[in-house]
Amino acid sequence: MPQQINLLGLDRSALQEYFVGLGVKEFHARQFLKWVYQRGVTDFSQMTDLGLSLRQTLSERAMLALPEKAGEQISKDGTRKWLFRLEDGNCIETVFIPEDDRGTLCVSSQVGCALNCTFCATARQGFSRNLQASEIIGQLWLAGRLLADAGYGPRPVTNVVLMGMGEPLLNYDAVVSAIRLMLDDLSFGLSRRRVTLSTAGVVPAMDRLAKDCPVSLAVSLHAVEDDIRDQLVPLNRKYPIDQLLDACRRFLNNDSRRRITFEYVMLDGINDSTDHARKLVRLLRDIPAKVNLIPFNSVEGIAYDCSPKVVIDRFREEVLAGGLMTITRRTRGADIAAACGQLAGKVRDRTSRSARYALGGNG
Repeated sequence: MPQQINLLGLDRSALQEYFVGLGVKEFHARQFLKWVYQRGVTDFSQMTDLGLSLRQTLSERAMLALPEKAGEQISKDGTRKWLFRLEDGNCIETVFIPEDDRGTLCVSSQVGCALNCTFCATARQGFSRNLQASEIIGQLWLAGRLLADAGYGPRPVTNVVLMGMGEPLLNYDAVVSAIRLMLDDLSFGLSRRRVTLSTAGVVPAMDRLAKDCPVSLAVSLHAVEDDIRDQLVPLNRKYPIDQLLDACRRFLNNDSRRRITFEYVMLDGINDSTDHARKLVRLLRDIPAKVNLIPFNSVEGIAYDCSPKVVIDRFREEVLAGGLMTITRRTRGADIAAACGQLAGKVRDRTSRSARYALGGNG
């Protein structure tokens, strides 16, 4: 018998191709999407508007394999963090942040991270592999069921941010397939403005994303000078700030209705001076932008400190005075290590980076 294919994670186009390959009409893909993503059904035998012979064929040739919940923590502020175990034994973390007007799910795209940002806990775990599209969309599928069981109602997730473990644009094809399912009216039906992809600045992939799937974009900037950003975000050595900002302009394509969110972690004595704030204003002056200031969340073994509140407030006021929309992000889930930069999971590191950190190296 041929190996079963996991249909979870196939977007509408791929599903249509699959069903035609089985010798049936492509409209069955539409029915299938509704069963899996709107009704939460993963048992082929229960998909009653598919013919009996088709259901039997699917049972023999296909499967719907999800990650497994291996752990859950609930913060005092209501934030939930799940540890999801994958088929190969690796584990990833996914975070749900409830608010009065929305529920945001922070999704991972890699097991560990292929980058090595020096302020991030995920980076210290090293890197194992890219997630499959099924493992990315599976986080959203599972979160919806777990939250419904916890009393949140049938549609608790209103926003998705690809800001968990990993650099999404280094797993481009799987991430785009998963995003297409998030946006598809037959599956999750989220609007483009409610799906945000966060990148450290993989410039060629940013240009591809603008053409293939222009969802909301968040850019992890974190510094206004290349020498500092080289230290914080080593990817900057390949795509320095000027190249990154040019890619941001191309992404917006002169559409004044859209903005890019720039993320800026506040590190005491590193990137938080008034001069840095003024340079940030100058850098972003011609880009429709929103700036998120992120108080650094401490991580064991990482030697940075968070800027004092008075310094963050002064920095924000300076950027606001320069005409840029700016907020200080409220820290959520820090007591369960679910805040920005704290996700770690359990990674079978094939880069040896985690071992070098354990020995006191810089990764």
